[in-house]
Amino acid sequence: MEFRNKVVVVTGASSGIGLALSQEFSRLGAKVVMGARSVDKLQQISSELPQESSFIATDVTIEEDCKNLINHTIELFGKIDILICNAGLSMRALYEDVDLSVIKRLMDVNFWGTAYCVKYALPYIQQTKGSIVAVSSVAGFHGLPGRTGYSASKYAIHGLLDTIRVENLKKGVHVMIVAPGFTASNVRFSALTADGTPQGESPRKENKMMTATEVALRIAKGVYRRKRTVLMDFDGRATVFIKKFAPKLLDILYYNHMAKEPDSPLK
Repeated sequence: MEFRNKVVVVTGASSGIGLALSQEFSRLGAKVVMGARSVDKLQQISSELPQESSFIATDVTIEEDCKNLINHTIELFGKIDILICNAGLSMRALYEDVDLSVIKRLMDVNFWGTAYCVKYALPYIQQTKGSIVAVSSVAGFHGLPGRTGYSASKYAIHGLLDTIRVENLKKGVHVMIVAPGFTASNVRFSALTADGTPQGESPRKENKMMTATEVALRIAKGVYRRKRTVLMDFDGRATVFIKKFAPKLLDILYYNHMAKEPDSPLK
């Protein structure tokens, strides 16, 4: 893979998959512009990247911040080749128990954070015939019990990007949706509970999960090959396959799987 002289924008870049993406694309020769709320972390990361890079404070729930991220990139490097919408927030509660403000918060971060960035980056990506990437989840292919707001936001992202792909069919824009599955990253620790407080310690075992570094490498390969969808684990591939032929069975499998999670809200 070769990304030399490519300009890559990454949201949620201060930790987890976003951090790994920034490191991986820089390693592969790209100029990386990072957006996140933690400016101190971004400054430290930028100083350690092997290629030229930059960063700007970005809260993806604020439209003006997303616009500034794109404008900052254009002012500095004059183009955008790859936009990776990675910033995300999860949750863990049944819909009957969750406060609706939690659902809104997830939509603001996951869906609107993607919509804002894509809106302002799209004209530049059309110019370079570049790539738009959304870091999604298997929850965007089938409803994940106990993660209602998360699934809803990921479904919304899929609808948005699938439509953008069709609209730009003759403009050379590459659109890719990525479903990493459960990953050892801090998104699970910051997941919201029914009342909107952070979950804290994750109930899942990290040693059985894919690392953020491995996820970043697979995303880079997907961009290089201009793939449409990247399903990174057996669960993701099985979800898409079973849903085509036996969606009711998939409901049962999902319920049983999530019910086994420690302290599961499913009874």
